[in-house]
Amino acid sequence: MKTRNLCGVAALALAAAAMSGAAQARDQIRIVGSSTVFPFTQAVAEQFANMTGSPAPVVESTGTGGGMKIFCQGIGEDQADLTGASRAMKESEFKACMDSGVTSITEVQIGYDGIAFAHAKDGPEFDISKKELFQALAAEVAVDGQIVANPYKKWSDIDPSLPDAAIQVFGPPPTSGTRDAWVELVMDVGCEEFPAIEALDGDRKKEVCQRMRQDGPFIEAGENDNLIVQRLGADHSAYGIFGFSFLYENLDTLKGAKIEGVAPSIETIADSSYAVSRPLFFYIKNAHRGVIPGLEEFITEYVSEEAMGDGGYLSERGLIPLSPEKRQEVRDGALNGTMMGRFGA
Repeated sequence: MKTRNLCGVAALALAAAAMSGAAQARDQIRIVGSSTVFPFTQAVAEQFANMTGSPAPVVESTGTGGGMKIFCQGIGEDQADLTGASRAMKESEFKACMDSGVTSITEVQIGYDGIAFAHAKDGPEFDISKKELFQALAAEVAVDGQIVANPYKKWSDIDPSLPDAAIQVFGPPPTSGTRDAWVELVMDVGCEEFPAIEALDGDRKKEVCQRMRQDGPFIEAGENDNLIVQRLGADHSAYGIFGFSFLYENLDTLKGAKIEGVAPSIETIADSSYAVSRPLFFYIKNAHRGVIPGLEEFITEYVSEEAMGDGGYLSERGLIPLSPEKRQEVRDGALNGTMMGRFGA
């Protein structure tokens, strides 16, 4: 039996009835969220429109944090139906949804993605550790047992074996799920290598480990990962941080640097040997099911084997598929509208 927020459906139906005669009911699905998930959702939107003849869903790349904020504003025809996310929903975001009446949400994991640290294809081979990445990108670092403002200007300042070139890295802003994942998977891990940082109290340690530098070598490039790709094409000495799918789509001009000796690829992300990878999600506002035309059909297409299965058209865009067993579990939950089980829901 499908789980639904019946009160929310009734409220949405009443709102639609009240608008009849004044305006047409919305006939396009509205989706917001992660720039990393965006190309996958856009591909499904195009397939959905081709198969059904319905208007293609409107897909906006707002970033994971921005998408959660929009998604959790409420229910109704002026509100988003789904949001993509390159990390799991936070408890604070879940609470914001609940407070705004978005009380029935289904979480759908679509697959895995790596975070690439990439540069122009004609650049030098680059193999770097998480410790060295932390030293290059953190606002504060440990030097001779003291916590100081980051003094490193060139990669070779960190280690003579690294390139004798200025550190210049384009990356996502704080609202991005890619930024959150990079901090968790790289910065937090790299800072553990320094006893002086490990000795700090909890809040201070978190600040040192997670705050990115703002003195020039790290440049926030906005929510659109394609802009970072373009920057790397124009500046062959620079590096970029973005989802693997964007590297996969641009292998003719870019290559991923090795992190801890392993380069990002479909194979290394799938077998977890590439240590900077994360799950990808979309979230469904269940109160909009059965009310927004085509929403059920769009969800069905997104979780189909043709889309997210082995060899599906999303894998052609760089998505790393879930195992067959996990895909079936996810598919059942998405189609049945299973409510999120985290945060006591």
